[in-house]
Amino acid sequence: MKLIVVMGPTAVGKTKEAIRLANSLSTEILSFDSRQFYQELNIGVARPSPEELSAAPHHFIACRSVANPYNIFQYEQDALKAIQALSASHDAVVAVGGSGLYAEALCNGVAVMPDPPKELRERLSQQLRDEGVAPLQRQLQALDPEYYAKVDIKNGIRLQRAIEVCLTTGKTYTEVIKDSRKPRPFEIEYRVVQAAPEVLRERIDSRVDLMMQQGLLEEAASLTPFRHLNTLNTVGYKELFQYLDGHLTLDQAVQQIKWHTWQYAKKQLTWLKSRISQQ
Repeated sequence: MKLIVVMGPTAVGKTKEAIRLANSLSTEILSFDSRQFYQELNIGVARPSPEELSAAPHHFIACRSVANPYNIFQYEQDALKAIQALSASHDAVVAVGGSGLYAEALCNGVAVMPDPPKELRERLSQQLRDEGVAPLQRQLQALDPEYYAKVDIKNGIRLQRAIEVCLTTGKTYTEVIKDSRKPRPFEIEYRVVQAAPEVLRERIDSRVDLMMQQGLLEEAASLTPFRHLNTLNTVGYKELFQYLDGHLTLDQAVQQIKWHTWQYAKKQLTWLKSRISQQ
């Protein structure tokens, strides 16, 4: 049994390549995109179109509600069960997505992290409350630049947890994850979809324009009751929430979506380079 993992930056064409592979192998697709899990998120997360979803069987697309968040531990177990079930009738399965942490969970398992000293957690929690994420960003970048390159640096809780692990173990968070990798009962093959930076930037801008034409603003407005959830702290929604609050013009919000998406794509590329170098 082989798991073919299709990876690449946002807007590069991963969905198209995954469908092509799935059709050529007469198999099915598992998503590891952490935002496409949610039924309420569609345009803003570039969910595969109905035509794309019908072109090959997909799993883990719109399978949860934002009111019932999916964590990485649940995903690992569910994805492994799905692969085991599919292995009975398929020689290969395709996995695709842009969430590096969920790809790691699928391929190598979720690391069990040590509990930090109580005073360390309290100190970092207080710092996060008083000063925001910026000091934690700087600290994690110094302690583990490799993990910093792929983590959501706006997620203060995730930053804090990584710093706790570094300071508790004396190792980088990346090293702890590597040390806890779990063997998988299938072969893993990585396929990376690439594009020149200028081409990727143009695709991102065009896709954001298309999203706006498809109704991204209306979708964001419909999600305002859930905006306090970390799931909605996502490029494409958070900028439009600022517009709806009157803090940005619509044009400013759209330009920020394009810029932040490009920054995210560059972070994905950095992570992919480090991941490929380990193969």
